[in-house]
Amino acid sequence: MISFYGNFAVLVRAYTYIRMLGPDGLRRVSENAIINANYLLSLLLEHYDLPYPKPVMHEFCLSGDRQKKANGVKTLDMAKRLLDYGFHAPTIYFPLIVSEALMIEPTETETKETLERFAEAMIAIADEAKNNPSLVQSAPETTPVRRLDEAQASRQLNICCSL
Repeated sequence: MISFYGNFAVLVRAYTYIRMLGPDGLRRVSENAIINANYLLSLLLEHYDLPYPKPVMHEFCLSGDRQKKANGVKTLDMAKRLLDYGFHAPTIYFPLIVSEALMIEPTETETKETLERFAEAMIAIADEAKNNPSLVQSAPETTPVRRLDEAQASRQLNICCSL
């Protein structure tokens, strides 16, 4: 029987990463994470609401309230639509104090091109939410499995693997 050792492996990887970077490298990647977050925020600011306008560090939280109030497109819909653009959705509905929250945390390793592609996808989704809300509400369109009933899936877990 394997015992659970908590987050030990995660801590070892994080410690190793920090030691490999050294003090100057750690400062550099921290600065890159802050620059990436602020750059991405500047690209998205006019398309989404910013509930707490203050300087951001390595992450920021946007709100999809504008899209929900105008056209009934929820943050979950926008997150699912991101899959069609080839991006994994950011954390949604957290923090709980932000209505229709999108917590976006670009890492220090993201390139300017990747950040711009993500911003283009988010902007396109905001435009789709305004001009074609049913497209966003029915997303994803291009994935092998369409939208699941997540409430039912969590109550009736059905996991299978066919080889």
